[in-house]
Amino acid sequence: MLPESTNGTSGGGLAVPMAWLCAEFTADDLLRTGCLVAPGTLEYRAGRQTLALTIHLCADPDAPSGAWSAGLIDEWLSRTAYDHPWPQWVRERLAAGGRAGEESPDLAMARETWRLLEATQLRAADLGGLPSAGFAPPVDESDQVWLPAWKLGLPLGHLALHLYGAGG
Repeated sequence: MLPESTNGTSGGGLAVPMAWLCAEFTADDLLRTGCLVAPGTLEYRAGRQTLALTIHLCADPDAPSGAWSAGLIDEWLSRTAYDHPWPQWVRERLAAGGRAGEESPDLAMARETWRLLEATQLRAADLGGLPSAGFAPPVDESDQVWLPAWKLGLPLGHLALHLYGAGG
């Protein structure tokens, strides 16, 4: 027998993280549309999780689920920009969500995603020494370092947002 409600509002029913699932679906759609990396790769997963976390933490709790506009895309772009302190922003938003009282299934999914993004290390080309503006020498892709997954996913998500904004 199914519970009366599956959106987390019933007494003992199944709690479904609908806001998180919508953010993850949107992130997946943006990355697939951008065709930046093959779906199923670790890089794709890092980008999807990073972008979903950004989308979820930027969400207006009073807005209808799945509703987003050009203004929201601009906010997502600014949050994922190179010079934005994204990890500190995520920590602050997750802490603020926890102070609001009872932990929602959406917040639990966001916390677990953040934990995994910090704990998962991916090997990637070392881009740390490149200048942020102006002429940059070619990247030696054989010079690789271990990075937390979010450090690879963040620029991937940002680029997917730029491509979406340019095409749509």
